[in-house]
Parts: sequence; structure tokens; C-alpha cells
Amino acid sequence: MATVLHLLKSPATTLARTVIDQHVHAGDRVFVVVLPGGVASDLPPDVQVRRLDADLSYTELLDLIFESDHVITW
Repeated sequence: MATVLHLLKSPATTLARTVIDQHVHAGDRVFVVVLPGGVASDLPPDVQVRRLDADLSYTELLDLIFESDHVITW
């Protein structure tokens, strides 16, 4: 099981949602960080969602990046 971090910086999330669903179904541990301008809508309940500057600092984001096996920016 891999740890996958998705960084959402765009309001266009159709492709991101498809890939996130694939990671969840593969049994990966999935995190989503919503960056300014990004949107996280209707994500699976297993996905942990954080918002930069709302409940996640830049230092914590950096920690998540280094702890993850894969980081994908949308």
C-alpha cells in the first residue's frame, strides 16, 4: 500500500477525481491538499482532505510531501 498525496490547485477536478478513485480502489492511503484556487468536491470518504492555510501550514505540507510515496499536482 502506497501513500499518495494529491495537491489540488485548480477548480477542474474531473481527471483528478478519476485518478484519486483509482488509488482508493487500489488500497492506497490517499491524502488531498487543497491549495488556494483548488476545489475538493465529492471525494471518497477514505480520502483525508486538508486545506492549506486553513488547517494545514506550509511546514506540515512539506512534511506530507516527504512522507508520501507519490505526489501528484493538479
